[in-house]
Amino acid sequence: MKSPTAPKRLDAFAVTAPGLEALCAAELRALGLPARAADGGVSWTGDLQSVARANLWLRTASRVIVRVAEFRALAFYELEMQAKRIPWERFVRPNALVEFRVTCRKSKLYHSDAVAQRFAEALAKRVAGVTIGSAKGDVDEETAGADRQLFIVRFLHDECTVSIDSSGALLHLRGYRQAVAKAPLRETLAAAILLGADWAGDVPLVDPMCGSGTIPIEAARLARRIAPGRDRDFAFTRWPGTDEALLTSLVDDARSRELASSPVAIAGSDRDKGAIAAATANAERAGVASDIEWCVQPISAVTGRSGPGVLASNPPYGVRIGDADRLRNLYAQIGNVARTKLDGWTVALLTADRQLEQQLRMELHERFRTKNGGIPVHLMVGTALSDESRGGAA
Repeated sequence: MKSPTAPKRLDAFAVTAPGLEALCAAELRALGLPARAADGGVSWTGDLQSVARANLWLRTASRVIVRVAEFRALAFYELEMQAKRIPWERFVRPNALVEFRVTCRKSKLYHSDAVAQRFAEALAKRVAGVTIGSAKGDVDEETAGADRQLFIVRFLHDECTVSIDSSGALLHLRGYRQAVAKAPLRETLAAAILLGADWAGDVPLVDPMCGSGTIPIEAARLARRIAPGRDRDFAFTRWPGTDEALLTSLVDDARSRELASSPVAIAGSDRDKGAIAAATANAERAGVASDIEWCVQPISAVTGRSGPGVLASNPPYGVRIGDADRLRNLYAQIGNVARTKLDGWTVALLTADRQLEQQLRMELHERFRTKNGGIPVHLMVGTALSDESRGGAA
């Protein structure tokens, strides 16, 4: 039997958290790919190398999927007929572990388990020895590796779309963050804060509430041009017909372009000693320990620096009862430090409360809206100006 070959033309889609589509589209265009932003992500048509490059380089995407089939079905016999036509052997090797994640909305076929069973049966008839597991959502994908192949099936208004996951574990899992502080920030959202603030590793950056250090670490890797996916594997490497040297050559090329050190100063501080210990350990694993200055200190101790530069942070949101007074003082202090010590700097804060933002006493502009840990948040960006820069106090 002739070995299957990888398809030359792929309909790819980079999945993002809602609100991050435009940032991801800009990343893909920078890679030379014809990106089109849509709800929940960015689409493009390309070859397998484009999918590999997207997995390796995207900082704000959660996963990269490829559409393998699209059809209409009102009854199970129609679904079975269409499932048999899918070229499963192009994407699944014999004896592979396969999982189907199915959602059915506003469709005649509404039983997701029954839909998954039909696809599993069709797959098993074309690929020998496959094992069918169950996909229960992103929680399982936190630790899932490239040895498991996930298919994402979506029924909406009787239209079925079948996509294959090319990433494996979710892309925010860069491989370095093991130690975490309270309310950890995903790497993809940390990168979105940096990109949303138009930070390109060309001016100093400070995070005075760094927690386990995700923002400074992502900043250091961005400044050094380190590909976010260089230290992990991907599901597409297991597809039949995939050149095993493809990812290796792309990673080698990426490493050849890295800078030996950050060209700008990057600092992270927090008043919690445990948070700084976690941040230091994470930075070591990320290979950027020498690029970041860590310090245990309150916000008020931030050292004055002349602009330009960026203060980027993810301060507490105040969703718990009793936090209001404490957080009003905290936000007022952030604004005061920015105005008095960081004149001319860009301030980028991921926040959830307009009233707390007013305590900053700064003109802010919203760059994107998304969710963090289920909480609606938005990135607010402005410029810190001292009284002298504003022409003196009125």
